[in-house]
Amino acid sequence: MTASSQNHAVYWPRGRKTVSMKPLSPRLKTLEGKKVAFLWDYLFRGEEIFPIIQSQLSARYPGMTFINYDEFGSTHGDDEHSILESLPRRLQELKVDAVISSMGC
Repeated sequence: MTASSQNHAVYWPRGRKTVSMKPLSPRLKTLEGKKVAFLWDYLFRGEEIFPIIQSQLSARYPGMTFINYDEFGSTHGDDEHSILESLPRRLQELKVDAVISSMGC
């Protein structure tokens, strides 16, 4: 067998970037006394995992308060666009300091 020289068109599997990157928000120095919101896509065990996270964080950082995911609705599904669009306003109204967004499979 001899090797033959063939040309193949190659395409990058990702599309062009349409959104520019923004700098990340600065990290909080501590979670003590902070208000944390849970966001969930309602796909994978959040109802089991978030109570564990809340329990562990509360034990480690006194004075933390939490806003449950059901305050916002599913971040995946029929209403996801309106939920995500209203999210910055809702987080500001609720005076949220940090968000834990999860899960997915």
